[in-house]
Amino acid sequence: MAASPDSGGLAAALLLAAGSGERLGAGGPKALVPLAGRPMYQFSLNAFRAAGRIGPILIAVPPGHTGDFADAGDATLVEGGAARSLSVANALAALDAGDSDCDLVAVHDAARPLVDPELIDSAVELLEASPGVDAVIAAAPVTDTVKRVGAGGLVEQTLDRSKLRAVQTPQVFRRASLADAIAAGEPENATDDASLIEAAGGSVVVIDSPSFNIKVTVREDLAIAEARIADRD
Repeated sequence: MAASPDSGGLAAALLLAAGSGERLGAGGPKALVPLAGRPMYQFSLNAFRAAGRIGPILIAVPPGHTGDFADAGDATLVEGGAARSLSVANALAALDAGDSDCDLVAVHDAARPLVDPELIDSAVELLEASPGVDAVIAAAPVTDTVKRVGAGGLVEQTLDRSKLRAVQTPQVFRRASLADAIAAGEPENATDDASLIEAAGGSVVVIDSPSFNIKVTVREDLAIAEARIADRD
C-alpha cells in the first residue's frame, strides 16, 4: 500500500469531535464540554494551528451541532458519522471536494486536549522520511502487567509488556492509503483508524507519545486535564 515519500509539504488535519460524551455524562457532545473555561475541542485545534507541518484543518462535528462550533475560525466543519472511521471518511470526502493537494492527513481525537504541537510535527516528519510506511501513530509504553484472560477469569497468558503500546492520536496517514483502507474495510467497527491500514496489508510505525497525552473519557480525566493546563499556564 505504501506510496512514495513526500517532499516536505503540509499535512491536512482531521479533528474528530463528533463523540457523544455519554461515558463522560456530558449531556451533549464531548468536544463541547467546558475545560478550563473553553470548549474542549479548542485545545486540540489550537495545538494543530501551532504545529508547523499542518495545513488545512477539518473538524468532524456531531450532526445538528455545526452552530455550536462557531468559534472554530477558518477550520472546515464536516458532519460526523455514526462511528469514528465514518467521520474520517466524511472528512476525507470534504478534503477531496476542497481540492486540497495534501498527501498526508493527521487524524486526532478532540478528546485528547493536551496534544503537543511538537508531537504532531514529529509524526508528520517521520512518515515523510519513511517511504515504505503507510502510517505513523502516537503510542505510549504499557507500564502495567497485562494478562490475557479466558472464560471464568482464568489467566491464559502474561504478555511481554516491553512489546506492548497503548495507542493514542495523532495518527498520520498517507491520504490515499487511508482512503483505500476505509473503502476496503469495516469502518463502522473500527476503534482505531490504523487498524484499517493493518487489515488492508499496510504498514504502521509507532512514535512514542508523552504520558500526559490523555484521552478525556470520564469526569476524573477532566480534572487531570485541567490541572495539566493550569501547570502550563
